[in-house]
Order: sequence, then C-alpha cells, then structure tokens
Amino acid sequence: MKAAIMPVTPLQQNCSLIWCTKTMKGALVDPGGDLDKLKAGVAQAGVTLEKLLVTHGHLDHCGQTGMLAEELGLPIEGPHKDDIFWIEKLDGDGARYGMEAHSFEPTRWLEDGDTVTVGELTLDVIHCPGHTPGHVVFYHEPSKFAIVGDVLFQGSIGRTDFPKGNHQDLIDAITQKLWPLGNDVTFIPGHGPVSTFGRERQTNAFVSDYALS
Repeated sequence: MKAAIMPVTPLQQNCSLIWCTKTMKGALVDPGGDLDKLKAGVAQAGVTLEKLLVTHGHLDHCGQTGMLAEELGLPIEGPHKDDIFWIEKLDGDGARYGMEAHSFEPTRWLEDGDTVTVGELTLDVIHCPGHTPGHVVFYHEPSKFAIVGDVLFQGSIGRTDFPKGNHQDLIDAITQKLWPLGNDVTFIPGHGPVSTFGRERQTNAFVSDYALS
C-alpha cells in the first residue's frame, strides 16, 4: 500500500490518494476540490482510480466528489448516513463560502465495522462521530495506517461547534475506537501534518493520556 497527500481547496484539506502497489488500483479519499490537480496527481502516480471514499460531509472534503464521480464513472463509498444533511446542503454551503460544490448520493453509505477494498487492499471502516455525526475513519491494519479526516490532528482534534457536533462523542471515538488500534498507527489527518496515535497520546492538548487523566 502507498499513499500520497494532495491538499485541495482554500482550506488546504488533505485529499489522500491510496493505492495497491500490486494492482496499481487506487482511490481518492475526500476529493473536495481542485479536481484538475487531483487527476494530474493520479496520472503522475500511474494509478487507475476505481472508487472515491469520503470521511464526512463537509464542503472541503466532498464538495466536488459527486462531480468527479460523474466525470470518471466511479462509485462513491461513505460517509455514514448520519451525514446526509451535510451532503444535501453542499450547493448552498459552496455558494456561502465562494467554492463550487454540489450535493450527491453516495453509491454506498458506510457503517461501523464495514470494509472497503482498493485493489487487493482491505480497509476497515470505523464510525467516529463528534465532528460530524456520520464521520468515518479508514484503517489499513497490515500497514498500521489510518485516514482520520477531521477527527484528530497533530496537536488538536476536530471542531464540535457545527450542527450535530458533540465534543464528548468525539473524545469517546478517539479514545475508545482509535487508541486501541495501537500507538504505532500512522495517520493522515484532514488538515496539517501526519502524526501517530502514540505521539498524540503523549502530546495532544485535548486527548493525551495526561490531558484526560
């Protein structure tokens, strides 16, 4: 498995290209905008896209996912259906923030415990509400690698002041669903630099073991 980060939109959201090195088939996770940049990155990597994955329904993460899926004839998997209200209002949110965005219907809504495949890779789906109610995380156990969207960042956690956000749900998702995966898990957040769960358990001001003790 390989992964590359391509920041998109004025909010510098980390769209991730992940691919199976055996088949060179891949997926874009959270292709929220700058579609020409994303297509160029996929071509440069020599990857054949087979699907689009979405962690949650916010504008910067999925505002142009439906457009890309329609253009390339690709299925969309994710997020959890509890984020349907965010996806349904993407057009209005795009106009509000001066960004092109359009609502869409995922090919497949995801549930906690589901799996998604990319080439010969299998990733676990972990429902992690709090930032949004339908947020999901994608985890590849053999690589000890996760794409966590806006659940967790290096040194911070996702905002919970949006509609249907819940701070305690977010803390519980991180500590009860992500930490048990192991300190050696490397994760790509929705914004900013890559980190590990172990580093965040030591240093994160919101969810370190010390902060929660």
